[in-house]
Amino acid sequence: MADQNQDKITIPLLQARKTVGPRIVCLTAYDHPTAKILDERGVDLILVGDSLGMVVLGYENTVPVTMEDMLHHTRAVSRGVRRALVVGDMPYFSFHLSREETVRNASRFLKEAGAAAVKIEGASAKRLKLVEALVEAEIPVLGHVGLTPQSIHRLGRFRVEGKAIDGALKIIDDAANLERAGAFAVVLECVPVEVADKVTRALRVPTIGIGAGPRCDGQILVFHDMMGYSTGFFPRFVKKYARLHETMGRAVAAYAVDVRKGSFPDAATSYHLKPEVASELGKRGRKK
Repeated sequence: MADQNQDKITIPLLQARKTVGPRIVCLTAYDHPTAKILDERGVDLILVGDSLGMVVLGYENTVPVTMEDMLHHTRAVSRGVRRALVVGDMPYFSFHLSREETVRNASRFLKEAGAAAVKIEGASAKRLKLVEALVEAEIPVLGHVGLTPQSIHRLGRFRVEGKAIDGALKIIDDAANLERAGAFAVVLECVPVEVADKVTRALRVPTIGIGAGPRCDGQILVFHDMMGYSTGFFPRFVKKYARLHETMGRAVAAYAVDVRKGSFPDAATSYHLKPEVASELGKRGRKK
């Protein structure tokens, strides 16, 4: 159990971890009880990821996720957090039309949903200007390079990025550009260890890896993946720390058996009248 008297995690504290340690522990969360567990157990940064589209809402990818989806889940997470830094993920097309709309959408995570920062995918020239605009508006930004899941229709499939020299150099440049634009940290997703290492050593801000090897300043996983709460494909970089899908399945099956054979509910799980009230009810029930 994390010390509940520990200071609340701030961006300067996370950035100091790059030089003094320990490494930054990050996970996603999408609801209040999960966020509370993560916070109590010492997770430093909780990302309300647009991955909720796939692991909670049942979409094939993250593209259909809306601002209202993200704000709804960020509010739930924020209500369960006392210590961790909460970051809201800006969904597809919430930052694609104009600088003004991007700032307005991002501000809603802070003003309405209790987040302390937002995450934005990509590092194109236009995207960097948006990061600058958000920072200018005093909205902290977590950058994200490598595999960018919101680009699935352009990419065709999720894949490791930066395996060829041109791609590797682009990731290194993109991360540096995000730092210059004001990002307080950068997520590196699905990139080779050597690329992540070079980025981590080059940047002054922390790197947060997901499928980027052990040399980043912190690590993040999707909660449902690391808890074995998902089904189907698991990326190579996922380590399962539990098997919740199997555990929950067994519990539901046992409940169904008890209900069908009449062993639940039983006397211990039912409410009862006091004997005198039950007696009186019996007498009155016989009257016509």
